[in-house]
This record gives sequence, C-alpha cells and structure tokens, in this order.
Amino acid sequence: MIPEDRPPLDPEEPDEAVEEREIASAEAELEAAPDSLKRGAEVIKAQLKHLPNSPGVYRMFDAQGDVLYVGKARSLKKRVANYARGLGHNIRISRMIAETSSMEFVSTETETEALLLEANLIKRLRPRFNVLMRDDKSFPYILLATDHAAPQIAKHRGARVRKGDYFGPFASAGAVGRTIDALERAFLLRSCTDSYYERRTRPCLLHQIKRCSAPCTGEISLEDYAVLVGEARDFLTGKSDRVKRELNEAMAEASEKLDFERAAVYRDRISALAAIQSSQGVNPRDVEEADVFAIHAEGGQTCVEAFFFRAYQNWGARAYFPKADKSLEPREVLGSFLAQFYDAEEPPRLVLLSEDVEDRALLAEALTIRSGRKVEVFVPARGEKRELVQRALANAREALGRRLSETSTQTKLLAGVAEAFSLPAPPKRIEVYDNSHIMGTNAVGGMIVAGPEGFSKTHYRKFNIRPEDVTPGDDTAMMRQVLRRRFSRLQKEAPRDETGKSADETPPWPDLVLIDGGQGQLTAARETLAELGLEEQVPIVGVAKGMDREAGRETFFMAGKTPFRLPPKDPVLYYLQRLRDEAHRFAIGFHRAKRSKALVANPLDEIAGVGPNRKRALLKHFGTAKAVARAGLADLEKAPGVSRAMAKAIYDHFHEGKG
Repeated sequence: MIPEDRPPLDPEEPDEAVEEREIASAEAELEAAPDSLKRGAEVIKAQLKHLPNSPGVYRMFDAQGDVLYVGKARSLKKRVANYARGLGHNIRISRMIAETSSMEFVSTETETEALLLEANLIKRLRPRFNVLMRDDKSFPYILLATDHAAPQIAKHRGARVRKGDYFGPFASAGAVGRTIDALERAFLLRSCTDSYYERRTRPCLLHQIKRCSAPCTGEISLEDYAVLVGEARDFLTGKSDRVKRELNEAMAEASEKLDFERAAVYRDRISALAAIQSSQGVNPRDVEEADVFAIHAEGGQTCVEAFFFRAYQNWGARAYFPKADKSLEPREVLGSFLAQFYDAEEPPRLVLLSEDVEDRALLAEALTIRSGRKVEVFVPARGEKRELVQRALANAREALGRRLSETSTQTKLLAGVAEAFSLPAPPKRIEVYDNSHIMGTNAVGGMIVAGPEGFSKTHYRKFNIRPEDVTPGDDTAMMRQVLRRRFSRLQKEAPRDETGKSADETPPWPDLVLIDGGQGQLTAARETLAELGLEEQVPIVGVAKGMDREAGRETFFMAGKTPFRLPPKDPVLYYLQRLRDEAHRFAIGFHRAKRSKALVANPLDEIAGVGPNRKRALLKHFGTAKAVARAGLADLEKAPGVSRAMAKAIYDHFHEGKG
C-alpha cells in the first residue's frame, strides 16, 4: 500500500526543519545516483515547495502518462520528501522513482479519507507498482424479496435496487445455488419470477417434487406462506436451532395425531436444514458474523484466503492471488489487499487477520465510517477465532501450492509451444479465434486469451459479425473481419512501438495467434494482417481438425512450413486442443445467446419511438404483437398513450410496401 524504507521522522520536529533537512540530504545523495534516478528524484523534489503537511493521496506518472503508483500519506510533504532522497530505497521503489515523470496530488480532510480514496484509485487505475487484486468480481447474495405478496427467494449479484433482505456474501454462485435448492426443500419458498408467478393456473413441477408450496395457485394461503418466509429469514439470520426445534415439535405433534403425511413433510424439511449445515463444513459457535483473511507467500507468489461467516454459518471461502512485488512483506500485501477488497464490499462487524497490518486501526476506522456501524479488525491470539484464522491459513498454503504446481506445468507447456512453432521465447499471450453461426445467421466471432497463468477471461472478446461486409456462411470473410477489427483497434490503443506494459502482466499484443481452420483461413488471416502492416510481427498458426473431426489428428499450418502434426500423446497437443475447445465453447455460447435473444425479440422493439412503457401499453390493449400488426390506424389511435402521429408510424412500419 505504502512503500517503506524511509527514515523515521520526528513528529515534534518543525516542518521547516524537516523540509530543509530532507532537501539537503536528497541533494547530497543524488550526486552519485544514475541519471534516470536523478531525473525522477528531481521531478519529485520539485513538488516539495507546494505541498501541505495535511493528509492526501498522490499519483506518480511515467513519460507516457500512465499511472505508476498510487499512495496515501498522513503528510504529503513528508512522504514526497522521502521519495526525493532518491537513494536508500529498495529496487522496486528506485525503479518507480526513476520512471516518474510527473505527479498529482489530492488533499483530504483525514487520513481515513485518504485510505478510502487510495483504494478506489488503485482498483480503477491498476498502477504497475501497487499491490493489485486480480479477481474483483462482486459476491453473490441470497435475496428474500419483500416487494410481492408472496416473497421470492433468488440469487442476487450487483447493486441492491430491489426491496428485500439480502444474505451473504457467499463465496461462489454454486454455493448460493446449492443453498437455495436446500432452502426450497426446507421452507417451500418460490423461486420463480413475478411474471411467471402471475401466469400460473396450476402448480408447476417444483410443487410436485415438494420444493415449493405453490402460493401462485392458492395451494397455500398467503398468511401461511408468510410463516414459511419468516422461518427462512430466522434460519438465515442465525436462529437455526430455534427453527429446527419448532419443526421437530410440529413433527412430533403431527405424529401423535396420526397425521403421518404432514409429519413426513416436517421430516423432509428438517433433513433439508441438516443438509445445508453439513455442507457448510465447520460452523463457529461464538462467531456470528466475520470475515477471516489469511495470507501465505511462497515462490514469489502470494495467496490470500478469505472465509465468510454469517449467522454462525460458514458461507464459503475464496482464494485470491494478488499481484505484488516479491520485495513486499506479507503484511504489506495484506494491508493493501484489504483496502481494495472493502472498496466495494460491505464489511461485517468483525475482520480477523493472520498478520498484523500497518494501518489496522486506520482500516477499522474507515470500514466503520463506510458501514455506519462499528467494525473491529484484529489478529486473534487464542480461542475459536484463532482456530478459524489457522484453518484459513492452511487453506491458503494448499491453494498456493496447487497454483505453483499449475504454474510450473504451464511454464513447461508454453516452452513446448514455443519449440513446436519455432517462437523465439515462450509466449506470454496466446490469442485463439473462432466463429460460430448457423447457415450464416446470427454470426459471431470469439477471441480467448491464455498465458503463463492459464486462461485470462478478463481479456476475452466477442464480435458481432457485420453482415454488410460478409456473405452469409463465408467463414473466411468472417475471420478477416474479426482480425481486422481486433488488430486495427489494438494499433490505436497500444501502438506496437510502445512497451505495452499491463497491470496484470498480460501484454496487450499476442506472441501467438491460433485460428480455427486450415491453409485457406491462414492465408486470409495473413493477408488481413498484411493490410495493417503486421504480417511479420504477429505469428499465426492455423489449426485444422483431423479426419472426421477426430481429436489428436489436428494438422498445423504455418507460413513457410510444410503442414505438420504433433505426436498423438504429446502434452503440448493436448494443451493446444484445450485452447481450441475453449475458443469454440466461448464462440458457440455467444452465438446461442444471440440466437435465443433473436427468437424472443418483439417486432415492436424495431419501431422508433416505441419504448418499454408504450410497448407495454400496446400489448396490454391489443394482447399480442401480432394483433398490433393487424390493427387499423383508427384502432391504434385508441390505444392509451398513442398519439395520431405515433399510430401512423406504427401502422406504416407493419404495412410498408403492402397494397
């Protein structure tokens, strides 16, 4: 979060004395410094005279205007004076100073505000010299909606715009799905959408398999359904023992009255609750709500394992592998990681850590301000809290061990790819392209990216094929269009003559391009890149499927080489097959989504001036889009919210060229 290696500063020393001492020290030390380090330190030193002693955030920029580093300081003047020394820093900070061409500053009222702003800027700008979260996807929650007479239970991700109770975070969408399935069996809550609910005239399959009480058709009264909703809310807020006790009492009562069918329903609900708790692993006895973070570093990489406990239940864990310089201590990495993690996530009342971070008290204050309630952050020394941290630490070690093993294997595979295709070095970025369509309709292209850390899904790209440039079904023309659009844009955004540094270490330009196809596709791809002046700069390989599309008999096509195959059991061949299959999966998934959207498209969407509200009014008045299309001009004018001019536009849209 904040580079160290600075000399201790005396808080009682007058500001003028600090400034004079630091400037004198910087001038003396820089005499023997390398030229680039001198230039950077001079740029930084020039800022000193205008800086306040107040808290704030600073940004360091290189000559291209890219952000190198974002940091916060209790005193901007003292922090910048530390950098102005130029020498006495570790290699990482010295490189940062040497590349600094300009700086910008933002003053804040408090250091807490500076911490929050720093985390936000790091996540948004992704500077090269900061610790960076690689995976900042939002967490899924369980939503118990309260905007309907019969509340719905659903998975939710993103902004909380819908009225209801949110329970989470859960570590994965799979964990939410499994929990909702079990809650449906335990509490018989509906998971269907409101529109589906309104259309039902008889119970659906979920009611028949005893996963919904079917309030939609009156199989249960809304009053009784509200009781089920209350029980589910109690369970999700930590009152599971009371819920189970009440269900056991109800089952015993039904058995005494010889109502064995009703007793069996209670039995199944109790069993479902037990299944939820058993699938959550070890649940804490005394920790109602907490996030647990443990960090482990090894082999130049770092893993942060996060456990989430809510309502005395374990709601999953997730492993993060932040980008961090090897010179940073684990506590420094963890401190910066936490500030970025809670930039978008709601903090619990308790955050437990495996390492003490430098700004722990400041972090707790910032989280308290953000959440509007007291948040504690500390490193437990004993008891159940310590056990939870140790369990998270063990998971962090295991996750990092697996990643190091995978990285080692990936390194060998990329070296094998370089040897197979005569590349000068193992590729850091491989791009694979594939197209998908049915008889030329809904044609799309897909690009996937892989590198030393496996598939890089944040760099995947989709392409809607523009039909005006392509004859339907012409795969070669589709590939030309996709490559032309991809590389012409890349030339504008990251010119080839620049370094193309990337915060996540994936370079913008590919070291290898794989296309799905044989000699014809390869020729088209090379001609397209030649038009852009890139033919000799981007290695391209065509991958043609074997006879009868049999895996293992792929033929590879390269310019200037005879088509060749790899040995059937070569690990490199298996790896290339995985890349091709992933590109195919991605492209066909996009195609299916586009085709499905086209199937449910409403012809009213094509009419200029007909928005969602007017479309809803037309459908309500006429019943269907077909009825709107058949309606006469006078009938259209009678529809609510439709003026004479709009009625004429709608009528002309459906009757253009007729009669």
